[in-house]
Amino acid sequence: MEQEKNDGINKDTVLPLPIQQNRPALSCGLKIRKMMKTVLPCLGKFRPVVGQCCHQCTPDSLSKKLGQNYSLGFHNLLSVNETQTRYRGWLVRRVCCALFVSGCKVYGSPVSGRVERVCQSNRVKKALTAEHKAPEGGDGHGQLDCLSPFLPLINTCISSGILRFVCWAMLKMFASVFGSIQVNLNHLSALHRASQEGSLLVYVYVRQSAVDCALIPLVLFYHSLRVPYTVCPLQIKNASLRSILQKVGVVLLPPSAPTEEDAEMDTLYQSVMTALVRELLHEGQAISIGVSERSGLGGQWLARIRQLIKEGSVPDVSLVPVGISYDCVPKTYIQVDWLWCLFCSRPEGSVRIHLAQPFSVKEMCESGRCRVDEWLPLQDLLLPVILNNRAGSAFGQRRMSWLLPSSYYASELEEPSRSERNLSIAIILHLIFSATSCMAVMPTSLMSSLLLYKHRKGVSTSVLCRDVAWLTEELLFRNKDVGFGGSLTEVVHYSLSLLAPHLIIAAAPSKKDPLIVPCPSLAATLHLSYMAKTVTHAFISEAVGACAVSAMLCEVAHSGVSSSVRSDVEGVEVKGDTEFDVVLCQSELTARTLQLCHLLPPGFMPPCQSSQSFALDAIDSLVRCGILIQEEVPRDVPICDFWKKQEGPLTWTTSDDPYHSDSDCEEPDLCSYKIRQPSHCPEMLFFLCRMLAGHLRALCWTTIGLDLFEMPLAEAEFVAQIHSHLCDTANKKKQHYESCSEEAAHTAVRTLIDLGVLLEEWQKEGVFLAVSPLFQLSENRQKLHRFISQYLYN
Repeated sequence: MEQEKNDGINKDTVLPLPIQQNRPALSCGLKIRKMMKTVLPCLGKFRPVVGQCCHQCTPDSLSKKLGQNYSLGFHNLLSVNETQTRYRGWLVRRVCCALFVSGCKVYGSPVSGRVERVCQSNRVKKALTAEHKAPEGGDGHGQLDCLSPFLPLINTCISSGILRFVCWAMLKMFASVFGSIQVNLNHLSALHRASQEGSLLVYVYVRQSAVDCALIPLVLFYHSLRVPYTVCPLQIKNASLRSILQKVGVVLLPPSAPTEEDAEMDTLYQSVMTALVRELLHEGQAISIGVSERSGLGGQWLARIRQLIKEGSVPDVSLVPVGISYDCVPKTYIQVDWLWCLFCSRPEGSVRIHLAQPFSVKEMCESGRCRVDEWLPLQDLLLPVILNNRAGSAFGQRRMSWLLPSSYYASELEEPSRSERNLSIAIILHLIFSATSCMAVMPTSLMSSLLLYKHRKGVSTSVLCRDVAWLTEELLFRNKDVGFGGSLTEVVHYSLSLLAPHLIIAAAPSKKDPLIVPCPSLAATLHLSYMAKTVTHAFISEAVGACAVSAMLCEVAHSGVSSSVRSDVEGVEVKGDTEFDVVLCQSELTARTLQLCHLLPPGFMPPCQSSQSFALDAIDSLVRCGILIQEEVPRDVPICDFWKKQEGPLTWTTSDDPYHSDSDCEEPDLCSYKIRQPSHCPEMLFFLCRMLAGHLRALCWTTIGLDLFEMPLAEAEFVAQIHSHLCDTANKKKQHYESCSEEAAHTAVRTLIDLGVLLEEWQKEGVFLAVSPLFQLSENRQKLHRFISQYLYN
């Protein structure tokens, strides 16, 4: 793929070139047809503006606009040349990378007196006293002995010489792994300005690979910004590697803790880490944190920062969401084997990094704009609907308290209230959503989505090229950045070359177009499903609305009515089996959409938007993309005839619905919706429905398999058995492998816990799960299965 030559405002943009690989599946003999059409990464002259602050939670941060320039484009970190140094000549061109690294600015990192200040922290003293490791009023030597396992973590520093060497090595290493690392330059000026003003910056990204931890410090070092202290969730056993990483600002897990969860179970570790964060922020250091989209791990660091701001230990912190997109997510290896595999690998794919606009934590928490008082347990929202068919009970916002367990507050001087804890959870959810929204859609993600959700049985390259151009325009219209550009044929060939191990590519001698079919295997389907997640995030509103429409259509089809439809779904007579004209009631469609919103995993919805508002947006999005046609219901009295209204006192209502008006001269608009293409199945509708099918099917299979296990079981063991059950079910059906990933199993179990289907029992050995008495009845499990499966497109 080439840089777009007609875009004079993006002169520094270097788009990834196709990687030449000896893969027989994509040989020249396949003859992918050459087309003149070009895929542009922008609409008009400007790329989509991504990474802006939330207009509802942080309008003051949004209005600052500290020098953003939305026409700067991208820069490739791996293209270091002599123009970026102070020297010129043939010798400089051979050592320009070393000269450039030596000229980058490195900020100091003082560690003198840090251990003593951490030891004097009230949290640390309380934890030592509670665990009887040190008596109250004991001497400092006794405290140091108790804290000896954490002293290397406290003494983590940034050495300028080692940092320059490590960054030089990473540039060389990543050049052998990736074709390019593109960085969005639009918000870098805002980060420079915020750094000059003394703002405390915390970079937050969604965990995907171990490479994430290295990319953010490298990007900031490359642009002479303060390199952050990076929280690493991996356990590194090699002593030499630990020593080097701790001298470049990497905060590692203690050697005694095998995983991050185990480390967080130690109250003393929690206290020491909170005190360490406090000291780092007092020193003016930046911090980089990764949050797991599946479990919320890493969010405890954000809760610590929030608690320090509330106490007044830190005045304020600016959070910077970071979106990292990969053509191929690098595999995670452990310790030296990981580095060796990186050096020996061939360049494959590219990376695109978006640094979003900073926003204030204090503004978000104290402004009151992010409301958490309407959060309810999932069972309160959906169980009345599932068991008693009471649609009115679904209004509210789902509470996800498991993202921040109460055990993370064991080291606090006093446990925060539920509203304060929910506010910290809202920050975690907002950052997961913001970082995910910043991610660019890479060509492999776009191709995976088309092959998995639109052309599961195979497609010719000519049709695939047409759909790539169509889906690219749809993504750009939704203000989503795409990580590619150039000739349409090159984009398709580049994507297929990276996805070739997971595809079947066949060509008949009599046909010019080869046929592309996804491999019907577990590994191939899971890879395509994982890569297609960014497209699902971009179309989540449409996907939720499409599943609600599909549920209503299935209800009509299953009712057994051939010449008319049910009374709650108005329509005209059905002509035959394939031609029908159904009018969908607005209130019923909104209720179905709202109920499905509560089943979404974290990160798909911003916490500052109510579920009711999201449901209305989902229906409106189907109208905008042409799936539904809005029709007004005839009124007995014209809406403009105010004199003929029913007599009565004025009534005032409150709602967070942006479409609601409390004016006494307006009434809720009565309308209905009709599918635009009633004569045949609309492809766009089913394409959207398939995006959520994997998640919903995993929930259905998990519900069916509850009676297969002897309960209670430890949570980790139960999730492992559910994962095995999902894989066995997919293997028996020989399809739907996207529903049997570890993430799908974990999300399904967590959803059933929130629904009250599974009960958590806290024992000394850990958390055990058992089926609740209410759902030990097969009748209730069948009701739950029917409720979920109504949204499942088959």
